[in-house]
Amino acid sequence: MSEAYDGGRLADDLRALVSDAETLLRTTANAGSEELQERAQATLRDMRRRLAALEGLVREHARDVDTYVHDNPWQSLAVVGGVALLLGLILGRR
Repeated sequence: MSEAYDGGRLADDLRALVSDAETLLRTTANAGSEELQERAQATLRDMRRRLAALEGLVREHARDVDTYVHDNPWQSLAVVGGVALLLGLILGRR
């Protein structure tokens, strides 16, 4: 299954944020107090843990959607068609 959903992009953005935070923490290691460094490292560990949980959740939901679409292709097509019709009607009134 291709990862063309926004959840994957969100996880990539969060991964980049964690990486940038690690770089910032290393760069400013001598600039702040020891307590501040410990708090920053604790926050970074928490961010990594949340990112891992988010990635797992996104993968789980993607698998569920993929399974549903493969098991019910006509229902999925009807739902997508209905949503597209509604969006077309709403956006067409502008």
